[in-house]
Amino acid sequence: MFENGGIIVVTGIMASGKSTVSQLLAERFDRGVHVRGDVYRRMVVSGRAEMTPQPTEEALRQLYLRYRLAAAASDAYCEAGFLTVVQDNYIGKALTDFVSMIRHSPLYVVALCPRPEIVAGREANRGKTGYGAFGVEDFHRLFREETPKIGLWLDNSDQTPEETVDEILSRVEVEGRI
Repeated sequence: MFENGGIIVVTGIMASGKSTVSQLLAERFDRGVHVRGDVYRRMVVSGRAEMTPQPTEEALRQLYLRYRLAAAASDAYCEAGFLTVVQDNYIGKALTDFVSMIRHSPLYVVALCPRPEIVAGREANRGKTGYGAFGVEDFHRLFREETPKIGLWLDNSDQTPEETVDEILSRVEVEGRI
């Protein structure tokens, strides 16, 4: 499985388990990398425009800069022979936009979509906050209704992160390949 490397894109709303699952997934491989898309947002130390429900042009420009940087890093690691797991919030058409930025294959997509009440509980119990002006229910609905149904969509509400990784590995080559 994944003998020749590849890239696995993991998306979902905040607190859906992307970071934890992506890290565990990358750790399952002899040569695994976890690219965290949000790290590129945090690199902007002044002039950062945050995403809001009604984003500014500058916020969208910075979001797509972050996506291009994550795609380039993922391609570079894949080219060097690593199985690369890249994760971020790729919501709506941004998912297909991001996938089109990646040059290497095989390419897989995994969308984590736990139930909103599970996300709300996770959000309340974690050390960081991701929602700000967004509501969990509204963001969940946006993700489910406007994000293209490509790749493997997985309700990980009732799974541990390890169980989610096991299910991804058992299904992604068939159901997640783009």
